[in-house]
Amino acid sequence: MKKAVLVVVTAAAVVAAAVVPSGRPVEAASPGFASAVSAVKQTTWQTNASVNALAVAGDTVYAGGLFTRIRQPGKSLGEGDAARTYLAAFDRTTGAPTRFAPKLNGAVWTIAASPDGKWVVIGGDFTTVNGQPRKRIAMFSVATGQLVAGWDPAVNYRVAALAISGTTVYLGGAFGRVDNAVRNRLAAVALTTGVLQPWNPDADDDVHAIELSANGSRVFVGGGFETLQDKEHHALAMVNTTTGAAYPMSAAASIPRKTADCDSRVKDIDVLGTKVFVGNAGSGIGCYDGVLAADATTGKLIWQSKCLGATEAVKAIGNWVYKGSHAHDCSRDGGFPDKTGMHHLLVYSGLNGKLGPWYPNMTAGGETLVGPLAFASGGDDLWAGGDFTEVNGVPQQGLTRFTNAAGGARPGLPAAPKVSSTRVNRTTVAFPTVVDLDNISLTYVLYRGTTKVGTWKRSSYSWTKPAVTTFADSGLTSGQSVAYRVLVTDGRNSRMSALASVKVR
Repeated sequence: MKKAVLVVVTAAAVVAAAVVPSGRPVEAASPGFASAVSAVKQTTWQTNASVNALAVAGDTVYAGGLFTRIRQPGKSLGEGDAARTYLAAFDRTTGAPTRFAPKLNGAVWTIAASPDGKWVVIGGDFTTVNGQPRKRIAMFSVATGQLVAGWDPAVNYRVAALAISGTTVYLGGAFGRVDNAVRNRLAAVALTTGVLQPWNPDADDDVHAIELSANGSRVFVGGGFETLQDKEHHALAMVNTTTGAAYPMSAAASIPRKTADCDSRVKDIDVLGTKVFVGNAGSGIGCYDGVLAADATTGKLIWQSKCLGATEAVKAIGNWVYKGSHAHDCSRDGGFPDKTGMHHLLVYSGLNGKLGPWYPNMTAGGETLVGPLAFASGGDDLWAGGDFTEVNGVPQQGLTRFTNAAGGARPGLPAAPKVSSTRVNRTTVAFPTVVDLDNISLTYVLYRGTTKVGTWKRSSYSWTKPAVTTFADSGLTSGQSVAYRVLVTDGRNSRMSALASVKVR
């Protein structure tokens, strides 16, 4: 028997559509999630305090921070733990710690792995490593886990940023001298010997981030500075690897200049291919906290997000840019408005800067009240460190990871549809959308008994009201009882609602 189909999108759907990012929504990928990694938290050991820095070298992830102990997944503070003083290493596949356990006397704020995966350099506040003098910077062999003897540049204050390219280690922070030579907040040392290099961009305020272009021809530096080499360059600059002079970078003009009411500082930089991605944290109400993408050669702005809520970490994987922040208002970007809660983990399209299909969440604790503070990736995973104590509502402190293992998050359980029959030989069925933490576009299938009577694609976000789809099922037999249920799927994971019955007029 042929049925007439009528689909009505209600006012709730119109409201929802008005606040979601413009552009075609991303369709569910075959693994069950639509960006590079799923929103499902994978098993990982924890820390007893903040993780400030992460780096990947081959199959090992290095974590540094304020922690002094690590513990097993699912355990509370003091249970199943082991000593790791400010620095630890974990297996990328299992999330379990390795035997790497150097003893430091102070916090680690930055870690960099050499491109060949042979060396790991750490920076921070420490002055000894394994009882040996190491003034705020040190190098380890990845193969042996041993501190590299004789590699001992002396930095007089905190090292907060590191990057390695070719035979050079670039460092930034709050220091003023390296090996007793003046180096204001930026310096370079030889990878093989640790000898201080002539490179001297001379920043007038702290540097929080350093990254190299993919071809090693540019150094991107970010922080709270206003000048480099006595020339105006605010917060972000693209610097020559030999002279330390800054190239023109028009994208930096997108960051507001410092005022009494707003100090927006670059906190993280990541480069992938021909693009550089920059995350800012602003102090002051409404001060710029966003993410921008620029051309890594010309320095021209490609796109800019202006969400409010300090950004501490960015990581590009494929065509996606993952952000760690305490974002609370993305209405300027067509996203969620203020007072919808904190969205600590988000993803943008690397192509156009639109919010994408990934929004797991975590708590924020410690002194920063941000949550995530550092990201790292081996290309098919995303490790996150910070001062959080929960991830996706489950206790997990300091460290977590997400991977591209097939499956992804399941859609929310759909409610039983609302059904009625006010006209002869006809029923009306209505059902709302649900949320999937790593998909925007979901498919809804309505069944009458075992018969499929309609299929729809609907987009939904965690911060919008559910959109309601209404379906008119006609040509039915008066007096018969019919039952409906809704199946929702992301292409791999499916969930079915309970049945809802009605007697046809």
